[in-house]
Amino acid sequence: MRKTLLLSLFVPAVFAAERPNIVFIFSDDHAQNAISAYGGPLKEAAPTPNLDRIADEGAIFTRSFCCNSICGPSRAAILTGKHSHINGYLDNNNSKFDGNQTTFPKLLQKVGYQTAMVGKWHLVSDPQGFDYWEILPGQGSYYNPDFYTAAGKTKYSGYCTDIITDRAIKWLDEDRAKDKPFVLMCQHKAPHRNWAPAPRHLTLFDDMEMPEPDTLFDDYANRDESLKKQAMSIEKDFSWGHDMKLKGENQFPDHFTSQMKNGEYFRMNDEQKAKWDAAYEPKNQQMLADLKSGKLKGKDITRWKYQRYIKDYLRCIRAVDENVGRLLDHLDKTGLSKNTIVIYSSDQGFYLGEHGWYDKRWMFEESLEMPFLIRWPGVIKPGSKSDALIQNIDYAPTFLEIGGAEIPETVQGRSMLPILKASGETPEDWREGIYYFYSGERTHAVAAHDGVRNGRYKLMHFPATDSWNLFDLEKDPKEMKSFHDDPEYAAVLSEMKLLYDKLRDQYQASDATLPGNRFGEKWWKDRHQAKMKESRKGDYDLVFVGDSITQGWEGAGKEVWEEFYGDRKALNLGFSGDRTEHVMWRLLAGEIDKVDPKVYVLMIGTNNTGHRQDDPDKTAAGVELIVEMLRDRDPDAKVLLLAVFPRDEKPDGKLRKINDGVNSRIKELADGKQVHWLDISDKFLTEEGVLTKEVMPDFLHPKGPGYRIWAEAMEPKLKELLGE
Repeated sequence: MRKTLLLSLFVPAVFAAERPNIVFIFSDDHAQNAISAYGGPLKEAAPTPNLDRIADEGAIFTRSFCCNSICGPSRAAILTGKHSHINGYLDNNNSKFDGNQTTFPKLLQKVGYQTAMVGKWHLVSDPQGFDYWEILPGQGSYYNPDFYTAAGKTKYSGYCTDIITDRAIKWLDEDRAKDKPFVLMCQHKAPHRNWAPAPRHLTLFDDMEMPEPDTLFDDYANRDESLKKQAMSIEKDFSWGHDMKLKGENQFPDHFTSQMKNGEYFRMNDEQKAKWDAAYEPKNQQMLADLKSGKLKGKDITRWKYQRYIKDYLRCIRAVDENVGRLLDHLDKTGLSKNTIVIYSSDQGFYLGEHGWYDKRWMFEESLEMPFLIRWPGVIKPGSKSDALIQNIDYAPTFLEIGGAEIPETVQGRSMLPILKASGETPEDWREGIYYFYSGERTHAVAAHDGVRNGRYKLMHFPATDSWNLFDLEKDPKEMKSFHDDPEYAAVLSEMKLLYDKLRDQYQASDATLPGNRFGEKWWKDRHQAKMKESRKGDYDLVFVGDSITQGWEGAGKEVWEEFYGDRKALNLGFSGDRTEHVMWRLLAGEIDKVDPKVYVLMIGTNNTGHRQDDPDKTAAGVELIVEMLRDRDPDAKVLLLAVFPRDEKPDGKLRKINDGVNSRIKELADGKQVHWLDISDKFLTEEGVLTKEVMPDFLHPKGPGYRIWAEAMEPKLKELLGE
């Protein structure tokens, strides 16, 4: 197990007399191209002096990436140090962050840090692991926003970016324990859609034209066909009210969608509305007159939309930059800056017209990239620059090592501390590539895809069509052509596919480990909802988790269940047809949130064998993640891990052999302390290893006598684990 060094062993230059504080400033959808320290095309037009100050006084990371370019999943990855398919937060449509899992704030609390979270949370469930939290509900609002704490909701007057900073400074001054090191997560809504600027910035940039990206009118040729099907186009998908800030009914549905009104306007007070109208209405009326007269047409309409969009986006950035300056000044004024690490990042990048897009999701550079700026006085040499490949899964282990907390084995990221101590130099043993995964939300119709990126090349895979795109970021930095079918790139394609397989294996990414529901089957959805309701009653000592064999305790095994478990406060979470990925989804969705049993009985994997005939290693990886999930969320409970029951009539049956292979691997998960292994396979078989129809008529599902065999064989171990 990886452990951090003892604090006494850290060199004085790193920790001085005490552990450093951490101020983690985080925004939403902030593209590197909108930070002047990164030298993008907007550097001169829209500088960010306060963000640049962090880079000038510390370091800037030029190859910083997210593992899943959506708001919630990126935040979950940061908290856990794990990829989305492991932490369970896959997308913003169907996910809810399971706060019962281990996170870096919880672990830092245990070693004496005080933790605070102020601003945008966006993970559905309430924060855990924070001594203080005050967050926006959902996406939050720019104008006169609501915030809520464990005690309830408060509405503040003013602009969200300013208020978040006010609340963060208040916590620093008035609410924190002054004798403890702290982690403050100050997280902004801006510059998330719909890009509603502060009143003081409503006319900022009116006197200039922002430079257009070269790829604003990308035709999506020479790449995967799915690019043409997306719904995040500036030309086609901007809305009349929400995005373009136009009032009334949509007068030009050929050019604007009618989706969503400008909700921010309806939150404003009279004074705010007056300033807003004075800034926007003259420009709106001129544009509408030009449209009606035919003066504005064709590509010029898209250009107008782009200018409206990019200026609003950059106006929101201006408020973020100003408030970063306020926070930096406050740290300096109070003396906290001497022993405080300051980090600025965002949940992912964003398209500022590149490829004709707004939004994120795609693995192309503009949204794959995350800004990462860090200042650490006395440790990081001012003006440092790093081209190390870092990812948001690296934040948690970095914070843990800095704070002197143990890094759990299950964390998938790597601590960046060696890079920080070397002022940005990449260690020789650093990673050769990063892995990316996007599940394919219904929002914006972006195709599911995953891929890998190293220092020069990027490989993307589209599972719906099993197609590949390969990009040479040196020759084609704007990613306008895939070289996957170019004979000259055959060797590169082969090498990148090897890297793809290697990283998917390293991060346990497969069909068996990607949480998935079966909501397309009404009975399954109904059963899940019923089991959620049943599980919330709590007060269970024994919980069975599995597939149809476990669900069968309610059918062929009902009489035996009543005899053995009727008086034991037992819950059955077996679902017919489930594979490992479905059990993972159910557990992450809340089926075990309230149960807190003494013992879990887990048997899963036979449908991975029967439905897909997965390689035993893949199924075992899925079982391993389920076991880890149970251990992590309920460390006081015991897990009785059962060998997957035998299939097929005879020992040489193909499916029997696959299950035997799974069992030979998962038995190693038992530690004899929290996880216990029990293989009762031979109880179902004759001396010759034959599975009879009297026990399992279909050579898979037990009949009543089979459930009695199961219960009797398990009883001694259950009594031991239940303390009976």
